[in-house]
Amino acid sequence: MQHYYKSKDATVLAIIQEYFQARAQFQQQLLELGKVFGGAAASMRDLDSHYAGGIKLSDDGALDVHWRRPDDHGFRSLRHNARIQKGTSKEDRAQIRAQHESLHAQWDKHCPPRLDITPYWDRLGVNTGNLWLSGGVKFEHQGTAYFMLGFDINQARYEKALAEDKPTSGWIIGATEILPSEYETARLAKVGGSA
Repeated sequence: MQHYYKSKDATVLAIIQEYFQARAQFQQQLLELGKVFGGAAASMRDLDSHYAGGIKLSDDGALDVHWRRPDDHGFRSLRHNARIQKGTSKEDRAQIRAQHESLHAQWDKHCPPRLDITPYWDRLGVNTGNLWLSGGVKFEHQGTAYFMLGFDINQARYEKALAEDKPTSGWIIGATEILPSEYETARLAKVGGSA
């Protein structure tokens, strides 16, 4: 069951805006990473972060020395070590290793650091354990922060749990529960769709 909330609290809005600014910066850095390697960079996500995946490169076997084979979407990840064929001369091996070190140096220089999502949820007051188990989405639209959570953040239960020193799902400052239709209307307006 999903629970829908909104908040107009200035602190909450600032946290949401800061997260989306960091995410936009991460996406811009991914574009730059892709330009360095001549293909689009994969934007990947796990439970609590965004990170750079592979690069969309051709499946030309010549690239296999430095890059893993393409995944189902055509993205290749840089190998930890060059894959050198048996029988390659000592000089060629040294050259391949030097090329591989250069590729790693370029990757390290241009790859954006992971964007950790957990600190933003923590600052909002949401228990991230509940978030990982039940899910949650956040966005800001026209001065209001909207949340869809897979768990209830009832303020009265939150305050009671705090008073009794018990675990809690958390509470978002100024959050009021809303109908799913209000959330969906705001979401569609944000992404440019229609209700």
